[in-house]
Amino acid sequence: MSSRARAAKRLAQAAAFGGGGLGLIGASLYGVLTAEARYAKRVIGPMKAHPTRGDGLYGRYPGHPITLAMIGDSSAAGYGTASPDETPGVLLACGLAELARRPVRLVDVSRVGAKSSDLAPQIDTALLAGPHVAAILIGVNDVKEQMPPSTSVRLLERAVRRLRAAHCEVVVGTCPDLGMVRPIRPPLKQVARSWSRRLAAAQTIAVVEAGGRSVSMGSLLSEAFRTNPSMWGPDNFHPSSEGYAAAAAALLPSVAAAMGVGPDSFVHPEPFRGEAVLPIAEAAVQAAGTSGTEVAAAKVAGRSRGPRGPWAQLRHRRRHPQPEIDRIETDSTSDSPADPSLAPTVS
Repeated sequence: MSSRARAAKRLAQAAAFGGGGLGLIGASLYGVLTAEARYAKRVIGPMKAHPTRGDGLYGRYPGHPITLAMIGDSSAAGYGTASPDETPGVLLACGLAELARRPVRLVDVSRVGAKSSDLAPQIDTALLAGPHVAAILIGVNDVKEQMPPSTSVRLLERAVRRLRAAHCEVVVGTCPDLGMVRPIRPPLKQVARSWSRRLAAAQTIAVVEAGGRSVSMGSLLSEAFRTNPSMWGPDNFHPSSEGYAAAAAALLPSVAAAMGVGPDSFVHPEPFRGEAVLPIAEAAVQAAGTSGTEVAAAKVAGRSRGPRGPWAQLRHRRRHPQPEIDRIETDSTSDSPADPSLAPTVS
């Protein structure tokens, strides 16, 4: 097992047992990250309340709605977008409706500035709607507010377990590569990249062991973020509407697969595309370095665990084109309950 895989596994284990986690990232590294967090807060400035909400029903198809919960921080809320139609939640709802050929009800409980410690009340609200699938984007504010990494991972794992206990499928977009943030300069950029990937790998291990799927946000998905200024919003920290669309495009195939819909939901891992079944720590590290990579639980010869821990499958699911917005209603107070008979199929 590589040193990065061992480090990610130790961090995930520390989270599970309530460890502080500081020794796992190193006191000097944490000190640099603390300086980075202060710098990032100065660059971004105070965040304003985000007025856009896309709650409602999408997709003009027959049948009971699939209920999708959008949970997390400003990256889940689409901070800085001009309209609800540009937010990740609406884009995911529209895309899922097209792939499932049935309506999707979006319940967006994300909040600008949220940390992993804010997941519990968001999930309290989301569970009232009886979601069939939830997408979570969280982690960046944990860095800004200097939350110990093991605490961040532990809170995320608890959130996933609560949703899975309610029979809700879960897809988590892991911590993005903070080394991509344009105002941050070397050496903080290199430190941020290393720390972000380690946290993303630990998040992956925790999420998969809790019964969810992770999708690597990596360098916020593509080389375009390095070369195309239009992918960034005005503060050069949050994505633009184009950037949020790229994030939604990376999450959509995994959200669809969790519900058993979409063209590649039933395709087995394809080795020629770099897909494989690996020990979970190795799969987590590989995923952290490759944007858009999904990691989910797997079995080998009928067993969920091998000599080096749980098995996980590494997938590079195909991106689906951005759907057109087809909103039926925006009133999220509809008294139509989610259909309890809609049983997701895990591929």
